[in-house]
Amino acid sequence: MDRLRAARPPYSDLIAGALLWGMQMLAAAMLGLYLRNGLETSRLAELATLYFLGGLLAWPFALPAARFLAYGKPPEARFAAFFVMLIAATIAMTAFLFAMEYRLFYSRWHAPFGSFVWAFQFVFTSISAVYQFLVIGLRLFLPLGLVCLVVSSYHLAKRMR
Repeated sequence: MDRLRAARPPYSDLIAGALLWGMQMLAAAMLGLYLRNGLETSRLAELATLYFLGGLLAWPFALPAARFLAYGKPPEARFAAFFVMLIAATIAMTAFLFAMEYRLFYSRWHAPFGSFVWAFQFVFTSISAVYQFLVIGLRLFLPLGLVCLVVSSYHLAKRMR
């Protein structure tokens, strides 16, 4: 029961942390994009929104899960819990948002909602979008995203006793 109580962070940590993590992921993506092509893309605003929201929406899932896993553990294990949960949640949420945007674009050519063919198209369009994000989109988190991940994980592990 103590572990469950410890997993519930204060609302201020959820809100401020989500905003800060979203801004860090936005900065990481923009730096990654700048290093690769000097920010020359017609979709800069959409990419900025995607990476910001990916970080913003991942935080409320990652923080309680990491706090749950880190409860009562030594500092190295707490660091690992925050590191793994932040990276997994951020990648998963950003990939999910990318897949939903991808799906929205291709929906005009898909079968009517609720049909068997629609379900098949929904699943495979989403899978291909996640794959495309993993191959192309993950690179935008580097190099700054890795630095943010290490620093944030260290800070969170140190704060939690």
